[in-house]
Amino acid sequence: MIDGAYFVLVVLGVLGTGLVAGVFCGFSTFVMRGLAALPPAQGVAAMRAINVTAVNPPFMLVFVGSAALCLVTVVVTFVVWPDEGAVELLVGSALYLFGSFGLTMGANVPRNNALAKLEPGTAEAAAYWPVYVREWTLWNHIRTVASGAASVLYVLAVA
Repeated sequence: MIDGAYFVLVVLGVLGTGLVAGVFCGFSTFVMRGLAALPPAQGVAAMRAINVTAVNPPFMLVFVGSAALCLVTVVVTFVVWPDEGAVELLVGSALYLFGSFGLTMGANVPRNNALAKLEPGTAEAAAYWPVYVREWTLWNHIRTVASGAASVLYVLAVA
């Protein structure tokens, strides 16, 4: 049985991974669609501004903090190995670490960096914008599902 400090760790994991899933879901379901509907110069400028403001202490605490919680959960799970929930916690942690945090670093951030190098009103930015929206959103869908699935698996581990 998962209880005590271990239970608190898992509940914080549910909260963190679920909050990240919600942020990503918002981007996948309406933010990127709204930005894509803008003329390229406006879409590029808006996304560049979002990318800068996204790197703020509250979001980073939840996003990076959830990754840290997942790592701690993996270690504690291997040490304690509860009678129930171990597999769910390990799979949920892997989903978040690789499917959310890892994809962010490997897929979304490089696209954000490429977009940051472009001036919004240029032909180069206008040509890249639809590619950026399509690719970034695809990877964001995967991050959304991975974060949400991690949260569900953490819940199942303690249910």
